Amino acid sequence: MEKQTTWVLDPAHSELTFRVKHLMISNVKGYFKNFEASFQAEGDDFAKGIAHAKIDVTSVSTGSEDRDGHLRSGDFFDTDNFKEIVFESTELIRFDEENGQLRGRLTIKDVTRNVLFDIEFGGLNKDPWGNTKAGFTLTGKISRGDFGLIWNTALETGGVLVSDEVKVHADLQFLKKA
Repeated sequence: MEKQTTWVLDPAHSELTFRVKHLMISNVKGYFKNFEASFQAEGDDFAKGIAHAKIDVTSVSTGSEDRDGHLRSGDFFDTDNFKEIVFESTELIRFDEENGQLRGRLTIKDVTRNVLFDIEFGGLNKDPWGNTKAGFTLTGKISRGDFGLIWNTALETGGVLVSDEVKVHADLQFLKKA
């Protein structure tokens, strides 16, 4: 068994975004300004590891202060009572050297559900200061209703104001701890 290696998120080179259909005709994009993640692996073998992430829900930003305030309210994230979204991986399924799926448990507002994300491994490289970095792109979809984020309004023309499906995208760079 190889030595356990800890990888920590490089927040300056990482982003976590989401998109939600609005008025059934276009997407609203947002992101979380503050989040942290780490990965425990056997050496550089990410298939035998566990990822953890915590997202500061109060840092949600969509470019509209009114909308951000509504997302922080009891209609959605209820940040007065629930400050974090938490993810813990349960399995990494490799399809090839670059592609796979990451299974895990996602907790929003004390509701935990199993989720599945596609993951692309960008590779390993050393920065100019000798630090080993690993890059990943994560994509997937979740149902906000599964987590109790059910606020909505029916439209006169049919459909709803905000879709249930939330598309998640993350570009993540990790630093190998010495």
